[in-house]
Amino acid sequence: MMTPPARLLNALQRFNATHPWDHNAHYHPWLLRQLPRRFGRALDVGCGSGDLVRLLARRAGRVDGVDADPEILERAREATGSAPHVTYILGAAPGELPPGPYDVITCVAVLHHLPFTETLTRLRAELAPGGTLVVVGCARDEDVRGVLSVPLNALVGWVKNRGRTVARRPVSMTAPTRQPEMDFAEIAGEARRLLPGVRLRRGFFWRYTLVWRAS
Repeated sequence: MMTPPARLLNALQRFNATHPWDHNAHYHPWLLRQLPRRFGRALDVGCGSGDLVRLLARRAGRVDGVDADPEILERAREATGSAPHVTYILGAAPGELPPGPYDVITCVAVLHHLPFTETLTRLRAELAPGGTLVVVGCARDEDVRGVLSVPLNALVGWVKNRGRTVARRPVSMTAPTRQPEMDFAEIAGEARRLLPGVRLRRGFFWRYTLVWRAS
C-alpha cells in the first residue's frame, strides 16, 4: 500500500494536533440509526467520558457504561449528573463486563484494545434475543481509504474548528490509544464465523462498522 511521504505525514500530524476532532463522535449519528427508537437495557463497552452513554439514555430504560479507566469514568459521572437510569461501572472487558441480557450493546474504538475473539464471544452471550450489537472498530490500514483519510482528517478538523487552533483536546479524546493489529479482512473473517449474518463495512478515518442482531 502506498503511504504519503514522511515529511507530509509529520506536517499533517502537527496540523491535526492543533485542529482536533472526535472521530468516534462522528459515527454516533450513524450508530443511533441502527437502533430501535426505544429499548430496555443498553451496555456501552469502553464508555470513556460517557458521550454515547448519554445519547443512549435518551432511548433506553437503563444504560450501563463500562470502562477500565477510573479517571475517565469520574469525568463521565460529572458530565452525566443526576440520571438514575445510568450507571458507570469500573471494569476491564471482557472478563469484568456486567451480566446481561442487554437489548443493545455498543462498542466504539475499543475492540482493538481487547482480545477480539474472546470479547465478541462475550458480547454475543450478553445480548438478549432480538438484541442489537453495534461496533465501530479500528483496523490496520490496508487499502486506499487509509491513505485518503490522512488529508481528509485534516480537512474535517479545519472545518469543524472553523479554522481556529485548539489548545486542549475534548475529554473524549484523552483516553490512551493503541494501534490496531488486525486488518479488515482478518476482522471480517472472524466476525462472520462468530456472528452469522453480521453486516460489516470498511469506512474512513481508520474505522469499520459492524452490526449484528441476535436471533
